[in-house]
Amino acid sequence: MTDTAAPVRPSPLAEFWRYFSENRGAVIGFWVVVTLLAIAVLAPLIAPYDPALQMRDKTLLPPGWVSGGDWSHLLGTDPLGRDILSRLIHGARFSFFIGFIVVGIAASGGILIGLIAGFAPRWLDTVIMRIMDIILAFPSLLLALVLVAILGPSLINAMIAIALVLQPHYVRLTRAAVMNELPKDYVTSARVAGAGLIRLMFVTVLPNCLAPLIVQSALAFSNAILDAAALGFLGMGAQPPTPEWGTMLAEAREFILRAWWVVTFPGLAILITVLAINLMGDGLRDALDPRLKRS
Repeated sequence: MTDTAAPVRPSPLAEFWRYFSENRGAVIGFWVVVTLLAIAVLAPLIAPYDPALQMRDKTLLPPGWVSGGDWSHLLGTDPLGRDILSRLIHGARFSFFIGFIVVGIAASGGILIGLIAGFAPRWLDTVIMRIMDIILAFPSLLLALVLVAILGPSLINAMIAIALVLQPHYVRLTRAAVMNELPKDYVTSARVAGAGLIRLMFVTVLPNCLAPLIVQSALAFSNAILDAAALGFLGMGAQPPTPEWGTMLAEAREFILRAWWVVTFPGLAILITVLAINLMGDGLRDALDPRLKRS
């Protein structure tokens, strides 16, 4: 008799990449995000000019490849003579910084509250979820705007406000995942083995709830960039001369008919970044949700 070797099961990372790579849009989004992240990290090295440098003799220059443009300013200059390409490159830093901080605050607080709601007595669970429902009843941008108005216009306050607005989504998702896991045998076995409440919450149950939370984080990342840009455009987020993309749009809106490039390129930067992150989020959902996997 000849022994037949058992099939080698691929590693979790290899299996994840196999499902993720089946979504071409997600792969494209992933590489766009990686490229933008590299640009953000290397901004001081690759930006041709200081983003705050004002060249008063070069105000509203068109892009270098447009008639009348200057090739030393590939994407043109703004009303104060600042190089738009340099400001976009440095703006990528602020956008990713905003995304990471907002998702970090929203996820850590939301997951903790969601775990408490999932393990809490019924009355406390009801109180927590009704509070989350009240927060979700308000339009997210309007609520963030009110919070920034109370705290004061600044980039830090805008990030705090956006994180608080996004937090209920994590609470509801975590609580639903916990309620789905609690009846399972491995949780019962952990209880019988004497696992305490903290161990049950963070060691036993939470790791099995991470897949939907990772997908939610990708979507929250893009929402954070959009909301921060909206607050910046309204003058309630990053303040001039910070090269944040929403603030750049706000500074240039009165020149939209005279100089299309001052609003087009910051708008495209927001569009490409958010679209790439959302495409990557779709791929994460396909790769991490067992119901969407094909054998």
